[in-house]
Amino acid sequence: MITFCLVEMRSFQALFAVAFISLTAFQPCLVHGYSYNDMSFNWGAKHSYNFSNGDLNLVLDRVSGSGVQSHNTFLYGSIEMLIKLVPGNSAGTVTAFYLSSTGKYHDEIDFEFLGNSSGQPYTMHTNIFLQGKANREQEFTFWFDPTADFHNYTIHWNPNAVVWYVDSIPIRVFRNYRSEGIGFPDQQGMKVYSSLWNGDNWATRGGLVKIDWTCAPFMASFRKFSARACKWNGPLSIIQCTYPTPANWWTSNVYKQLSSDQQVNLKWVRDNYMVYNYCTDYWRFNGKMAPECYKPQY
Repeated sequence: MITFCLVEMRSFQALFAVAFISLTAFQPCLVHGYSYNDMSFNWGAKHSYNFSNGDLNLVLDRVSGSGVQSHNTFLYGSIEMLIKLVPGNSAGTVTAFYLSSTGKYHDEIDFEFLGNSSGQPYTMHTNIFLQGKANREQEFTFWFDPTADFHNYTIHWNPNAVVWYVDSIPIRVFRNYRSEGIGFPDQQGMKVYSSLWNGDNWATRGGLVKIDWTCAPFMASFRKFSARACKWNGPLSIIQCTYPTPANWWTSNVYKQLSSDQQVNLKWVRDNYMVYNYCTDYWRFNGKMAPECYKPQY
């Protein structure tokens, strides 16, 4: 169950006055969830199995896929899920775990797992949307079989950077360069979503390999959703969740830079398992690369 902390209520004017005086004026509402009591189905509920121990199986067949979303909305923290991907011939299927706000100018941070033909590797697709604009894909293959057992997928998000982790190994970093005119997801709260759906128009070899419905139903399994994160309470949360107080643990110095060991692991993944990087796709962008591509990320 989600545990709610107490937030001291002050008038709107007082909040902003104190903001310039004391770093301890704000106590974030920390959410730490461990079960699917913290999420609900947002589509395809009949195509899923929700077990009493908190495990969840999402199902895709010819009729529908399925998905869940968190009850709460967050700004900063660590969002994680244990996931076991669709086994066998999963070509055309997409299993997703991501954060997103709403509206035309939404922010979004993605893990998407693109199915394979039997014997071919899964693709781990990552992306980030800023004010509704994406095209920041980085893709990886796996160093293990993601269908054989559950593995931990974590999105760590703080005012300094977004970091994608797999089993505690960082695979990607997107740093905050807003002060230099580069977008960063720090103005909108986001819910957490997981889903299994038909993406065979693009997911496997650019859409060349379609879903083999004789293999249906397809099933992905989820376990131990955890949101150690700051609950979004409207625009004031931009201040609440950003202040470097002990309660805002994600703002501490240890999370401002990957450790030397983490940087070694990151380099290992990117040297051996990275298969696409938007920052090196000069043909796609006609040489007009995103500005963050020229900045250090880690």
